[in-house]
Amino acid sequence: MRLETLLPLGKVDPGLRAPETPLDLHAVGADARLLEDIGYDGLVVEETKDDPFVIMALAAQATRRLRLGTSVAIAFPRSPTVTALSAWTIQKLSGGRFTLGLGTQVKAHIERRYGMAWSPAGPWMREYVRAVRAVWDCWQNGTPLDIAGPHYTINLMVPLFNPGPIAHPAIPIHIAAVNALMCQVAGEVGDGIRPHPVCTPSYIETVMLPAVRAGAAKGGRTLDDFRVCMKPLVAAAATEAELVPKVRDARARIAFYASTPQYRAAFDHLGLGDLADRLKLLSRAQRWEEMPQHISDDILEQFVTIATYDDIAARLCARYGHVVTDCEFSIAVRSEADREILRGLARTIQAEGEARARRTILGAAA
Repeated sequence: MRLETLLPLGKVDPGLRAPETPLDLHAVGADARLLEDIGYDGLVVEETKDDPFVIMALAAQATRRLRLGTSVAIAFPRSPTVTALSAWTIQKLSGGRFTLGLGTQVKAHIERRYGMAWSPAGPWMREYVRAVRAVWDCWQNGTPLDIAGPHYTINLMVPLFNPGPIAHPAIPIHIAAVNALMCQVAGEVGDGIRPHPVCTPSYIETVMLPAVRAGAAKGGRTLDDFRVCMKPLVAAAATEAELVPKVRDARARIAFYASTPQYRAAFDHLGLGDLADRLKLLSRAQRWEEMPQHISDDILEQFVTIATYDDIAARLCARYGHVVTDCEFSIAVRSEADREILRGLARTIQAEGEARARRTILGAAA
């Protein structure tokens, strides 16, 4: 599999304003057109404070070329049939430009934020993806529904609720992952994987991608079109002085991630298990202000790409170009000067990507 150009295969998510500013839903269309006009290939949105499918619909209506995706939508609180319909609708609206990115969320959120019973995530996600695809197959080809598994029994589809065939029924499904088991599930049933931002290049290369290959072998699948999509941890600003608060925020974010048991494997990989243990205790005691001081500069730089805008694109390509096919990032756009920064990043990433076009990621022939 060839490593394709990070741009136009790079994406920018709709955090075109400062992260602390709420997303202006009325501006999503204009933001999406801006990205399309200056040469970006896609726009992705995560599920936090707004419904990602609504944002994707707004972007789809406003653009003609821009690829669109969820990065990610939370799978388990939604029935596979509900998710299938949302994706089917956006795929119709966009003319075949949509990618369905799915994530599991952690046990506490499934149980206490969504009010659902928890089940081991790997087998659940495998069954979920297969169920979504079975619903699509029913709509596109008239295949009778016959989903019967530990989590879902789905066998009814009447004409009133069947949207019927669409022009572009092959909707890619990408699966968010950290641990090897979910990576294997992605290789077995998915079209791409979304490493968590805490996953370092060495962790992706030596832990995640081998598990993807194992999953593909188990499923008898090829990885020829498989994508590795990631929004890395970045601290970037126009000047060195403006970088200072970005670095401070990144240090706090790494401390939080290290305290989270679900991300432990990425820290163990670097021999930072003791750090994770200390930070977990501090987080349980809600001593949040003490946590960032445990992240040294050396640890910070293992997880975060730090640079001014004139250098960040080249550094991202150098760091992730051999393990990631799609690189995503956010930059606030408040002026024409900010738009020029985005244009410059596009040119740099495109040039870097073309220079790396013969590199391989998943071990298939280039």
